[in-house]
Amino acid sequence: MTDSAHRLPRRAAVVVNPIKHVDVDLRALAAKVCRGEGWEEPLWLETTKEDPGQGQTRQAIEEGVDLVIAAGGDGTVRCVAEELAGTEVPLGLLPLGTGNLLARNLDIDVTNPEGALRAALSGTERKVDVVHITVDHAQESHVFLVMAGLGFDAALMGDTRDDLKDKVGWLAYVDAGIRNLPGKPTKTRIRIDDGKPFIRRLRSVMGGNCGKIVGGLEIFPGAKIDDGLLEIMTVAPRGRLGWFAVLADLLRRGKGKDPSIEYFQCRSAEVQTTEPQDIEIDGDYIGKGTHLLLRVYPNSLRLRMPYGPKDPAVLVSPEP
Repeated sequence: MTDSAHRLPRRAAVVVNPIKHVDVDLRALAAKVCRGEGWEEPLWLETTKEDPGQGQTRQAIEEGVDLVIAAGGDGTVRCVAEELAGTEVPLGLLPLGTGNLLARNLDIDVTNPEGALRAALSGTERKVDVVHITVDHAQESHVFLVMAGLGFDAALMGDTRDDLKDKVGWLAYVDAGIRNLPGKPTKTRIRIDDGKPFIRRLRSVMGGNCGKIVGGLEIFPGAKIDDGLLEIMTVAPRGRLGWFAVLADLLRRGKGKDPSIEYFQCRSAEVQTTEPQDIEIDGDYIGKGTHLLLRVYPNSLRLRMPYGPKDPAVLVSPEP
């Protein structure tokens, strides 16, 4: 624990994506809420196109803050979490994006910035899992907290129109999804943990750390962010009407019998395709690749939220 954790009042840093437009003065609101909770004036750090959050988070850690609040969409949250994972500095969320998938999985009200700030400052703290993902044997890995994917879901993310997201919110993803439904499956080799590799012809492979996406749909039913396990889902719709079977299985929370969707639980997974496929990490489209290596790091991030888990083993009380 850093020395700063033992002094009062405490100080938070807000790493904010300035292109996210909101109807309130977030900087003034953050200062007001911090004062009301007995915290110092927050350190305000804006992301840039060149540095979407990692450098600002490192600066916050170096300045000895007690908490870093990621103010933005899932991309900002992911960049901040990359630097906080493995440290004693907790992550708080101020959701400003369209998806806000992590906030939704934690039942943080994405329409109430003041409530989100209060939860970050004084809410329950949990240790949660982080998944490291390496693309095409790169030397450095990314992390994700919600999900990553290769194939159809990534093409959907890359093809979603920003102007439409501003107008209709998450329905913009539906538009992109419909436009990307046509396509051919690709030969994919998958290894789960240290098991024997198997081959499938797939439209998509997704890895998940928690289950919900927009609209309340659960891609990974029953997934828990603190169970030390990675969820893998493969999607292989059959024929022109195959996507209806996929959707029906998702609506049944994975309890359907259609072979178009398969689920696996593991601690690591390796995915290799014969042709380059689109890739996304926590909703951020990062380009094309043919190889993914995913590995879960259990309980490696301290995360603030407005409620506590039933299992006291993962409950961490905020420092007084």
